[in-house]
Parts: sequence; structure tokens; C-alpha cells
Amino acid sequence: MKRLIAFLLALPLALSSFAQAPQPPEIAAREYILLDVSSGQTLAEREADAPADPASLTKLMTAYVVFNALRDKKLTLEQTLPVSQRAWNERKGGASVMFIDTTMSPKVDELLRGMIVQSGNDAAVALAEGVAGSVEGFVAMMNRQAQAWGLKNTAFKNVTGITEPGHRSTARDMAVIAARIIRDFPEYYPYYALKDYTYNKIRQDNRNLLLRRDPTVDGMKTGYTDAAGYCLVASASRDFPNGKRRLLTVVLGTASREARASESQKLLNWGYGAFDNVRLFEPGKAIVTPEVWKGVASQAKLGAATGVVVTVPKGEGQQLQTKVERSDPLVAPLSQGQRVGTVKVSTRAGTPVTEVPLVVLEPVEQAGFVGRTWDALRLWIK
Repeated sequence: MKRLIAFLLALPLALSSFAQAPQPPEIAAREYILLDVSSGQTLAEREADAPADPASLTKLMTAYVVFNALRDKKLTLEQTLPVSQRAWNERKGGASVMFIDTTMSPKVDELLRGMIVQSGNDAAVALAEGVAGSVEGFVAMMNRQAQAWGLKNTAFKNVTGITEPGHRSTARDMAVIAARIIRDFPEYYPYYALKDYTYNKIRQDNRNLLLRRDPTVDGMKTGYTDAAGYCLVASASRDFPNGKRRLLTVVLGTASREARASESQKLLNWGYGAFDNVRLFEPGKAIVTPEVWKGVASQAKLGAATGVVVTVPKGEGQQLQTKVERSDPLVAPLSQGQRVGTVKVSTRAGTPVTEVPLVVLEPVEQAGFVGRTWDALRLWIK
């Protein structure tokens, strides 16, 4: 039988709930979203789930799958890859390319720079063929990854972002992909901060104008097609007294390169100015230590594996209420990382702010026969 255990933790409470949430500035984009990566909260959005042509933002997922292959040691940065006729053909029609040809054998590192900095379609095709053997096989990998994350509004038909029937995504889904790159592959994220790249004596600037305008912006990706308009995913990390804060914007369907940069900058500045981050619990620190039955230890250390950080309107961090919900009784064995409940954060009036899994921080092994028998009896009486 489950019994809900809920209690208020020692956090200062105000007498009222949050004031009305800050209103974002007017953004000249068809769809947009502003995400606080540090807390995982969405601060502003418009039509964030509307299907859209993602253009070269597609290459965020292309890169993620390549990064996965590197982590799994299916290829290395120094490995050279052939350039197929199919990759070379990407230069036809005026698409963005890094200018590789079939006589070359570029390294994976060079192709990643060409795809990320120069938005090279030819580099994307060469990488896809190098990882999966074919573009079609690689596209299937992209779609499986999207499905694994629950991105129901995203479907990829190619690796470059060229307009094609059925090739679609949303501002929210693109934010998820970008945030996963930042979190899962910090060793490769610096590619997105490169302001320019020269290959085969051809220098091309990164089209993300914010890299040269805002020193706190360190990525990520631009996109443009006639169908998509001018698109930009941008991320910035700024220092605050309680630690770094990373924000991520996605703007879709703007009118020009300048517009996608200025509207993204507007969102970033507003997000940093209108909200504060509050760290409630540190990563790996026990939040509660409830009783454990049939275990070698009498108590379990439970907490949030990555800590709990919430984003609130500026100056209103004292109005938070925290509740821990878990199932009782806790019966050994308990494994590290096992989810046993939820940590919920809300306003004084009960409006949800965020929730994170409550997990076992240290494993608890099962007790011997006598200990298990005695606890079984106690549970039966209870």
C-alpha cells in the first residue's frame, strides 16, 4: 500500500504567490522559445509546437548523432572520410558548402567544423555516410533519437535541412536537441563558438552574428530556406553571484539575418534581466533520509542527482514551497539512481514551478535472513 509522505522543507515563505509573470518583449519571429538550460524551465514562447521547416537547424541533430558515434568510438576526430559524388553534388543549387570534392579525404574534425561553422551541406552528407554507410541509414538514426526523446512533432527526411515534404520540427523540439548537445557533449560544444573556419584556403564566417556582438554567446546554429525564413538557435552563459546561468533561444521565421540576431539578443537580455535562478538543493546531497525496511542500513539517502535549480521572477525567490512525494515503505535492495519519488517546487499558492525525480543517492543492500524476517513481521503488524 502506498502512503504519500509530503512535508515542507525549511525554505522562507512569503505571504502571497508570485506576482504576475514578467511579459516578454515583442519578438518579430513566427515562432520562438526561450529556455533556461540551468533549470530546464521555459521562460517565454510563441507557437513553440507549431510544425515548421527547420532549415539548417537540422544539422543540430546531424551533429548529435555524429557526437554519439565519436563517444561510442565508431570513428575518431582524426579519422579521414571519403567524399562521395553525392556529397559533392550538394554544391549544386547554391546551398551552403565547405567546398570539399571527391579527390579529398577530410578528417572528421574538419568536416564537423565545416558543417557547424560553415553550415556545409556537403560536410553533413560526408559525415552521415561515414557514420551510417548511407544518408538514408543516418536519417533513420536521427529519427530514432528524436523518438527516444519523445519529439513527436519532429521528422527528418535529410541531414542538411533542405526543404522536403515531411521534413519538419518545432521551436520547442529544436531547443531540446540543442540543450542535449550542451548537456551530453560539453567536449564538442566549443565547435559552436568558432567565429570562422578556413578549409582548402576558403575562409567562411559563422553566420551567427551574436558570436561577435555578445561575449556571453557561445553558440549555436543558423538556418535559412525560402520556406523557413531566417532561423537561429543561440545560447549564452553569464556569471551571477549564485553561479552561471545558461539561456537558450530558438527563433524561427524571421525576416533577415539581422532580425534573427537582434530578436534572439532581445530574448536573452530579457531572460537574464527578468528572472533569477535559485539553487534549492546541491547535486548528490541528501534531501531526506527515510527509514528502509529489510536493508543492511536503517535509512536511505534520497536526493536529486543533478540538484534542484529553479527560475523565478527577479526578487521572488523567497516565495517557494518545496514538497517531497515518495512511496512508502522503502524496501531493500535499493540501487543508486533508483527513482523513488518526486521533488516538487511550487509557489506559496501552489502553482507548480518545476519537479525533478527523487532518487537513491547511495545503494542499500538487502539484509540477511534474520533482518528481513524481523522487518517483514514489523511491516505486517504495521
